[in-house]
Amino acid sequence: MPRQFALWLLPLTALLTFASAPAQAQSSRARPAFDEGYIDFLFSPTHPGVTPSGPANRAAGADRSTRQRVAYQTNETAGTILIDTAARRLYLIEPGGFAQSYQVGVGKEGYGWYGSERISAKRQWPEWRPPADMLARRPDLPRHMAGGPDNPLGARALYLGETLYRIHGSNEPETVGTAASSGCFRMTNTDVIDLYDRVGLGAKVRVF
Repeated sequence: MPRQFALWLLPLTALLTFASAPAQAQSSRARPAFDEGYIDFLFSPTHPGVTPSGPANRAAGADRSTRQRVAYQTNETAGTILIDTAARRLYLIEPGGFAQSYQVGVGKEGYGWYGSERISAKRQWPEWRPPADMLARRPDLPRHMAGGPDNPLGARALYLGETLYRIHGSNEPETVGTAASSGCFRMTNTDVIDLYDRVGLGAKVRVF
């Protein structure tokens, strides 16, 4: 390339670089940590099967829907949630002797919880603050974690009364169906989003 032509290009290149840099920086600053709507779409029970990518990747591989509509006879009223810890199934009671059934993860030995409560709060992509007893066992855990695909509470959380227990999603969907939690009830993100949309505040939850 002739030296005169190369020298002529230098100011133009510098101008283009200067003009594009602020826009790129602004775009980077404006980008959220993750797109809640997009991740919800990927985990939606009606999603046609697109594989999640980016920050959701780790949670996506084993995430799936386990929901089934089953015959279920009970004296509990429609809208009640029953959790059978031995079967590791959650049942949302419907009218007419039916229920929506989902697989759940339960508390490991010595950490199980049983009883009756009501849904006191519902959160989408909840933040997580490990309780003191968990931090005593696991001092390596963060004191706070913002909501997102890497958060142990997953996409949704249903809080049980004033207890520390929840029905929630998970960033480790492979543990759903096992006894691995500290007492909470884990669901796949696909399932917990479905349940969250079906259940209102005040719904009764009975764990046995």
